[in-house]
Amino acid sequence: MVAGLIFLATYLVLALGRLPPLRIDRTGAAIIGAVLMIEVGGLAFADAFAAVDYRTLVLLFGMMVLIAQLRLARFFRTLARVIAVHVHHPALLLVAVVFASGLLSALFVNDTICLVFTPILIEVARARGHRPLPYLLGLATASNIGSVATITGNPQNMLIGSVSRIPYTDFAAALAPVAVAGLAIDAALIWYLFRGELRAGPHEDAGRGPRPVHRIMMTKGLLVAGGVLAGFLAGWDPAKVAAAGAAILLVTRRVKPEKIYRQIDWDLLVLFIGLFVVVAGVDRAGLDERVFAWLSPIGIDTVWGMSLVAAILSNAISNVPAVMVFTKLVPQLADPTAAWLALAMSST
Repeated sequence: MVAGLIFLATYLVLALGRLPPLRIDRTGAAIIGAVLMIEVGGLAFADAFAAVDYRTLVLLFGMMVLIAQLRLARFFRTLARVIAVHVHHPALLLVAVVFASGLLSALFVNDTICLVFTPILIEVARARGHRPLPYLLGLATASNIGSVATITGNPQNMLIGSVSRIPYTDFAAALAPVAVAGLAIDAALIWYLFRGELRAGPHEDAGRGPRPVHRIMMTKGLLVAGGVLAGFLAGWDPAKVAAAGAAILLVTRRVKPEKIYRQIDWDLLVLFIGLFVVVAGVDRAGLDERVFAWLSPIGIDTVWGMSLVAAILSNAISNVPAVMVFTKLVPQLADPTAAWLALAMSST
């Protein structure tokens, strides 16, 4: 009962975003929940260490370092500006934004693509006399849809890839077609909704060209990114490949390490650690079996049932905490691989 209350309280804060009137955010809730789970005896201290999936953390950290290098070299910003300036027709620009952000999100973490593309799209849309809304909706939706294609597209996919041990190529073979179909539907739907606005006007050439880039940094970052992708496709351990890529990038005379470290999402890494411990405490208390029994009537062991539950939970409490709940449930299903893939698709 105590373990269940700690779990519910933690996830309530995750759903609300913070706990008023206190200044407890999602990461703080995960830390507090993990500490309480240990202190009340729900999990021994040594077991709490064992509950953390360090492969997921290493994969996340390695990809964050790689993305930080490319951001500092202005790779993403340059690519976004090239697309925005050289694609003149508004409807074609929308399609280009959808598929470019989707592809980049599949290769890198989707949050970065949104952060970099957003100000450039706003600037170009205003220079052309357009509302930026359709382009920003395209970016927001496509970065999510595209990220479902690979293990490295978003944090919850990294968690699923590390826990399930599904190879990078098998994961992509199953979900890349889903992402491509989703991007096509996304572009068509947004164009239809804003078709009256997405017409060529007199200022379609407006917009500044790409700004100077750090060529050596960009070249090094792209070479390492290519090597990391090749390692993933070769079937090597994604965590080790990402860690090796990060280590290579940290060997430099040009970039202060502090600049790289400031780009790391430390809050997300700590959130993962706390949730690993909280969910392990629930598992130790046997509550996961009760949850599985509650979900059985809706067909949690089917693609449709898993998709329904995961989609609702992901919108209610955010996708990473939602996927974390399933890490103990999915291995009990008749076809864990299909369930993991369905979870990755629907939580994203």
